[in-house]
Amino acid sequence: MRIDRLDVYHVRMPLNYPWRTGHGEDPDIHSVLVRASAGEHSAWVESSPLQAPEYSPECAGTVFYLLKEFFGPYVVGRDYESAPDVLARLARFSGNPFAKGALELCWWALQRAITGTPLHRLLGGPTREVAAGADIQVQDSLDILLQKVQEAVDAGFPRIKLKARRGWDLAMMSAVRDAFPRAVFHMDFNARYTRDDLPLFKALDRLQLAFFEQPLAFEDLLGAAELRRQIATPICLDEAIRSPVLMEQAIRLGACDYVNVKPARLGGLSACVRVHDLCREAGIKCWVGGMIESALGEAICVELATLENFVYPADIFPSARFYAPDLCEPAIELTPRVTFAPYLGSLPAPNPERLARQTVQYAAVAPA
Repeated sequence: MRIDRLDVYHVRMPLNYPWRTGHGEDPDIHSVLVRASAGEHSAWVESSPLQAPEYSPECAGTVFYLLKEFFGPYVVGRDYESAPDVLARLARFSGNPFAKGALELCWWALQRAITGTPLHRLLGGPTREVAAGADIQVQDSLDILLQKVQEAVDAGFPRIKLKARRGWDLAMMSAVRDAFPRAVFHMDFNARYTRDDLPLFKALDRLQLAFFEQPLAFEDLLGAAELRRQIATPICLDEAIRSPVLMEQAIRLGACDYVNVKPARLGGLSACVRVHDLCREAGIKCWVGGMIESALGEAICVELATLENFVYPADIFPSARFYAPDLCEPAIELTPRVTFAPYLGSLPAPNPERLARQTVQYAAVAPA
């Protein structure tokens, strides 16, 4: 296909309530939406790196700038037989998977629009329901947290993720485990702890968690491997896995038991499928994570999560949890069994009025 034009939107999506993690607090989510055109067909995609370079070295402002000034002009006006061809075209540029991933996602979305084939089928996934887990951020008090955990348990979520922060870790998790002795929990440390925190991780071992998610800095694969040998709780990597090459290194080091797979962080869906396959061959379990995207980005995650080795419940949420209303339509909704169905028709697209209201900056990229 020939990518003829890109319309790039840096948007600010106000949250129902601030999102608090080990990185800090976000009152709204900054994301980048791209409308790609190929002949008479067009499709929307989303890459959500957040407002500040805290989760990764990228942020919405840098992604927008690179798509506008460098990556976008270098990609439009050319033919691509496959999504990897788009990445091969961008190989001269270093890093920036969130920005490159937006363009790689464009190829998949356009291919879905041109062929009429559901995205999960293009990726090699079956048409099956995708289980969702609950994700509870840092709260103002333990009482509020325990109430939210009770709500998640009552709703039937198969597992619950709790965000950790300095001073909101061992005592918090102990109180939750005492109140809910049989529920499945894991803790997300968002890469904010260090090797010096080994005593804390050993103390948490007794709470029988599913795993510790990204306990150490994202560049410390050696530390993750060493920590895994010193504790009983399994290790999940998130921020650390930014490419299939890093996944291969993590496997050789024995650095993890689980991997959180996010399309934007990995630079697109081709890398996600490759990481999924590497993990399957190595006996490592995968699950699909999210970046608090709009319904558009969440729908892409639902499609990806149909692949067979995504066996741990995903971080995919109903639109109403974060946005009222969602920027994109149709909204994401859970079934009563806390599952999602893949999108058999078109992916969600922005509501024009909301898009105009929430756009921070816009650029059109077309052949010169």
